Amino acid sequence: MKIVLLGPPGSGKGTQCKKIAERFSVQHLSSGDILRQERAKKTEFGKKAQSYMDSGALVPDEVIVEMMTAAMEKASTKGFVLDGFPRTINQAQKLDATLKRRGQKIDAVLNLDANEEIIVKRITGRRSCPNCGAVYHIQNMKPKIDGVCDKCGSSLVQRPDDKEEVVKNRLKTYYAQTAPVIDYYKANIVVYNIDSNKDPDEVASVMFEKLDAFSGIQR
Repeated sequence: MKIVLLGPPGSGKGTQCKKIAERFSVQHLSSGDILRQERAKKTEFGKKAQSYMDSGALVPDEVIVEMMTAAMEKASTKGFVLDGFPRTINQAQKLDATLKRRGQKIDAVLNLDANEEIIVKRITGRRSCPNCGAVYHIQNMKPKIDGVCDKCGSSLVQRPDDKEEVVKNRLKTYYAQTAPVIDYYKANIVVYNIDSNKDPDEVASVMFEKLDAFSGIQR
């Protein structure tokens, strides 16, 4: 299966993509993770993206699409679930065109719908380890020792983009640029709206019910 998972920042896309990947043996392709990997490896994609990011500009659609296309080509033959891509209608159109040239298409789209107040609490409560990358939350996923990473003992920090004013700006960008992608897909593809205000396991259960029925898998 080829699945797109949409939803605002803080709706749980990363968590749910991992659950989908495990259940259906598809590959989790996160645009954010891939971008960080490309930058760390200093690949051509990474160099292109970094030049924009360092100047504070958005990475152009062409670079993101090219990078994600390359990742999809290396993905499992069982398919993939896209996380953080496509972010704009232009990216969605380019993705469809790329897949069509291969005789492929997106099979299903999941849209995680979350309340803005809950999203802000989720994101602003996150604390990250700058050393090993582990992520915690001040309310529902606390470290054993307050402010200290369980895995490596480093001091936890709040990432700059997890601060409230930044989160609200990110949400504005999402509603302006990415939310319209939902309607773009509704014209041609099955789109499942999923209430992601609930516990992650409850959200996953609803997703699996939809995707099991869609894929014809018997559990």
